[in-house]
Amino acid sequence: MEWWLGLPRVAGLFVLTALAEIIGCYLPWLVLREGRSLWLLAPAAVSLALFAWLLTLHPAAAGRVYAAYGGVYVSVALLWLWLVDGIRPDRWDALGCSLALAGMLVIMFAPRA
Repeated sequence: MEWWLGLPRVAGLFVLTALAEIIGCYLPWLVLREGRSLWLLAPAAVSLALFAWLLTLHPAAAGRVYAAYGGVYVSVALLWLWLVDGIRPDRWDALGCSLALAGMLVIMFAPRA
């Protein structure tokens, strides 16, 4: 099978994984930095458990998945910065994100024996 046929599934899985991690970390941040309710820690724990489970669904070896996941995490975090924090990423954010995603593609889809 051509590598690009699996790209939508892997990309979607990486995005879901990143969202689960970001939400799982953002909710405690709200509690600790913004004085929000301690009850936010319960959905944060569920989100982080979901994050860990989603990592097991990726089609590559764990170390390779963790390395490649970083590229997608960067892009989803910048999207979060824009949509949730209200700060528009600048051209340097876009350049860094592009480099991180390029690295992710190399790690995940390089031809291997």
